[in-house]
Amino acid sequence: MLLKGKKLLITGVLTPQSLAFGIAEHALEQGADILLTGFGRAMSLTERSAKRLKPGIEVLELDVTNPAHFAALTGEIQKRWDRVDGVLHGIAYAPDDALGGNFLNTPWESVQTAFRISAFSLKELAVACAPLMQPGGSIVTLDFDNRVAWPIYDWMGVCKAALEATVRYLARDLGPKGIRVNALAAGPLSTMAAKGIPGFKVLEQYWGQQAPLGWNSKTSHDMVSRTACALLSDWLPSTTGEMIHVDGGYHAIGAPPVPPEAAEGAQPGATKPPSP
Repeated sequence: MLLKGKKLLITGVLTPQSLAFGIAEHALEQGADILLTGFGRAMSLTERSAKRLKPGIEVLELDVTNPAHFAALTGEIQKRWDRVDGVLHGIAYAPDDALGGNFLNTPWESVQTAFRISAFSLKELAVACAPLMQPGGSIVTLDFDNRVAWPIYDWMGVCKAALEATVRYLARDLGPKGIRVNALAAGPLSTMAAKGIPGFKVLEQYWGQQAPLGWNSKTSHDMVSRTACALLSDWLPSTTGEMIHVDGGYHAIGAPPVPPEAAEGAQPGATKPPSP
């Protein structure tokens, strides 16, 4: 099995529709032991999902806006295991006024919140877990390729671009310790978080038409989960600082992603839950 004996920390599991849930499911099938994280009112959702994955899986509290939680996380992992082999960072959030065509009007307070949770938390999580990681360890973050400006993503797009840069700097600093850091850039997927992105259905509609291998936002979770498990395994020992695309090849094609008229009129939507 690909992850036999591996001890993985997985963040971002809310419901069974969460991408992180599918990754956790595949990791268990491949022989890994896992711990999950949750926080606040969403903790009960994560705990229910943990029971669906496998009885006995523990959920540790982690609010990424609370620095004390990261220090406590290190101690809690060490209490249960002598090490951690892999970490999945599946945390992202932006207030509703940071999305949906409101880029020029978004206040700093909303941008600061989005940046801290969606990008800076990767650095904090890496710092908390790196002391428990041996050479060969792997950190993977869930991304949405933001080398271009999307018509609906606004400040979350800026945060994802920052996340991609953070991956490269972490790869630089943790590489001498034998720890790999990579981003997994998936195409649009029907998740709980996607419902909070205004205009998501337009992006979803046109993605499959442009991707050479095709794309189905409702059935492509499995491909993304398997790729994440490969990155967390020992099978890519010299891959770090990368953004690995699992998007049907969409990123490689130069056609317009969404017709301008289709993106017009996108309005800010409901606040997006804290997972990608």
